[in-house]
Amino acid sequence: MMNSTVKSIGGFWEGFWDEVEDTLSGRHAMNMFSKKKVFVSFDYEADKHYKYLLEAWHANPKFEFSFNDMTPTEIQSNDVGRIKAALTAKVNAATHTLVIVGQFANQPHRDRAAIGFKNWINFEIHQSKENKNRIAVVRLKPDFAFPDEFLTSTGKYIDGFSEDNVARVLEAA
Repeated sequence: MMNSTVKSIGGFWEGFWDEVEDTLSGRHAMNMFSKKKVFVSFDYEADKHYKYLLEAWHANPKFEFSFNDMTPTEIQSNDVGRIKAALTAKVNAATHTLVIVGQFANQPHRDRAAIGFKNWINFEIHQSKENKNRIAVVRLKPDFAFPDEFLTSTGKYIDGFSEDNVARVLEAA
């Protein structure tokens, strides 16, 4: 098992003023004493089994992992505007965004022009930044490319998917 460390993309000053603003607004205190409301961003076709595993850990009392899942069920629509609205509402209801970075997390989507971003994961990260969600990334393998929108965030990441790694990166975000 690899010894993973939570890491930041940006330098100290990049997120400093956001930290000050969040502290002054009371957002940190709210997050410290309540269950995290987590939106999970992932490639549905390739990585949905990791999302199901998060749900299983949450439901099993033998695991310490617990979260308030704000991710929508599969959105049954081909209307990009409708999908964007549903995802934005769920992101805005969350305090944290957990991004599962698999092999295809930064691949262009066929509807990228209508989405306004390379793919849905990049759209969800952008919306999370706009909402000032804490962004936590679990990269399944160290050679998988980060989504472009994460590279301009103050989020935290860790390599390797495990209950401990997910909990650690969410706590550090």
